[in-house]
Amino acid sequence: MAISYEDIVKVPKALLHDHLDGGLRPATIVELAAEAGHELPTTDPEALGRWFAEAANSGSLERYLETFAHTVAVMQTGPALRRVARECALDLAADGVVYAEVRFAPEQHLEQNLTLDEVVDAVVTGFREGSALAAEAGNPIRVGTLLTAMRHAARSQEIAELAVRHRDTGVVGFDIAGAEAGFPPTRHLDAFEYLQRENFHFTIHAGEAFGLPSIWQAIQWCGADRLGHGVRIVDDITPGNPPVLGRLAAYVRDKRIPLELCPSSNVQTGAAASIADHPIGLLRDLRFRVTVNTDNRLMSGTSMSREMALLVDAFGYGWKELQWFTINAMKSAFIPFDERLKIIDEVIKPAYAKLIG
Repeated sequence: MAISYEDIVKVPKALLHDHLDGGLRPATIVELAAEAGHELPTTDPEALGRWFAEAANSGSLERYLETFAHTVAVMQTGPALRRVARECALDLAADGVVYAEVRFAPEQHLEQNLTLDEVVDAVVTGFREGSALAAEAGNPIRVGTLLTAMRHAARSQEIAELAVRHRDTGVVGFDIAGAEAGFPPTRHLDAFEYLQRENFHFTIHAGEAFGLPSIWQAIQWCGADRLGHGVRIVDDITPGNPPVLGRLAAYVRDKRIPLELCPSSNVQTGAAASIADHPIGLLRDLRFRVTVNTDNRLMSGTSMSREMALLVDAFGYGWKELQWFTINAMKSAFIPFDERLKIIDEVIKPAYAKLIG
């Protein structure tokens, strides 16, 4: 039986790679921009939503990242950050996401003299409020926060310490993001070594716009728990019947290092030519620890349900495959093992069992 988008919305989903400043509601941007005196390309919410998607659809990661100037500009006060986080939790929950890790870079929200701790407090409070409202509406969701340091800046140690400081209030991990070329993860080695000493989880954007050296450094030098994107691991796989894995690809698969794949975003930034050509098909067939993610819902005009629907159309996946992606993500989450298991056993598996039969 064909799986529809509406069917996918109803099943539980887990999301590991979603940017807070890449998922705002266009109407919210318009309202917050008016309050902040920030000029937008248009003040019509529908037209603004289209503008973001078109501007991001350039095939260049650098151009894609430029769209964030407008979203970050309206996220510079405590109330604005709190609202954006609250709406993020509500939007994800309405899409059937039961667990999400949403990341943002606190250092980008200091223009109105907030402290780093105030920025984190506002976002965590917003997620908590949104989760409570979602539960009341019958759409329970657990949201964990990842704090991101910008790889071209020099604040990674400070942000790593900030993340550890807030580990008991909702921050579950650390990340570095931004343009990969010229800014290798090893520039932030002190931060990663500190996090390991603190027994804290972290992921690294690697293998998106840049290739295997970025992935190798993220894993072997920095000790990343997961790879943010990691799509370029396919460069270490020689086509054939069967395909032949190089040493790095084999290591990633053997160690079950999760790949935070973001199909629509990868097409936009040129990491894949189309959804049908996306390496997720091969990586899934080879049983890598593949997860499906949104990256930036506004810029890609997407949601978790849409990403899964695109994969169903492109690869003919059924409920078994969608459950596999979902459990992979939940296994790879940065919350305690018993909490992950509870969501898998009590929420995800029962829902899919009814569909798989």
